[in-house]
Amino acid sequence: MSKQAIRDLIAANAAHEGLTESGIKGVQLFRATQAIPCVPVVYDPCIVAIVSGEKEAIFDGQRYVYDDSKYLCCPMSMPVMAGTPAAAPDTPLYGVLIALDPRVMSALAMDMQMEASASPDPMAKTDPPAQGVRLARWDDGFTDALLRLLQLAKNRADMAILGEARLRELYYAILKGEAGGFARQAFGAGNAIARSIADLSSNLAAPVSIDEMAGRAGMSRAVFHRKFKQVTTMAPIQFVKSMRLNNAAMKIAGGLAVTEAAMDVGYLSASQFSREFKRHYGQSPRQWAEAQQLPLGVA
Repeated sequence: MSKQAIRDLIAANAAHEGLTESGIKGVQLFRATQAIPCVPVVYDPCIVAIVSGEKEAIFDGQRYVYDDSKYLCCPMSMPVMAGTPAAAPDTPLYGVLIALDPRVMSALAMDMQMEASASPDPMAKTDPPAQGVRLARWDDGFTDALLRLLQLAKNRADMAILGEARLRELYYAILKGEAGGFARQAFGAGNAIARSIADLSSNLAAPVSIDEMAGRAGMSRAVFHRKFKQVTTMAPIQFVKSMRLNNAAMKIAGGLAVTEAAMDVGYLSASQFSREFKRHYGQSPRQWAEAQQLPLGVA
């Protein structure tokens, strides 16, 4: 019944296509009633949970299809392809996008790490390095925490007073859930690669030097390259290019001129941008712009 209650809340409050602000900071509801093929987007740290229909994401060639049995966890900014290929008027997709606040997630991850260190479990397994995105089963803790969070939308005073606490409760449920080890690695103390990705994402138009990134992470270039690829499955230069091109594609789909989009993501040469864009997506930026019918925020 909890999932049905969550669906009812989203359906009642997401009256139009695409994203709808819930009134709680970082929490957005969405609906889709038309099929949208996978298109390039950038997921900042977030979870995406579907309660009706199914959604698709492709990261570095791997396809993730998820519905109300699993949610998607993306603890670091990542360039992905995403869409709603099965959405239709008679089978609408309803879901929620929740930004993960790195400050709160890191504090919770460190608290959990300290508790685990105080009473270690000799049978506990060490998780492999976190990579990109991951799907996690809806468990009771996640479902109940999400329902309690969305129920705040009924009352503005409740949202203002209880919003942060309920969001923290949901974060804790994520860190305890199936993707918990994955998320704790990303937000835990000492994750220099996650910090490098956050810095890159917030300064995408700035010149990028892998040597400088490695130096800030306290690693040699070779070690940084190896650890970066463990986390993202991509070499640093490949990752930077994917982030820039996906961001540019989103801006172009949103109506920004091609030249402006290229400059916004750090390209100094429009011809170089066009060549790399076409090589990456199989279309020139202008062809891409003409072909897009993307409701912003649905992907």
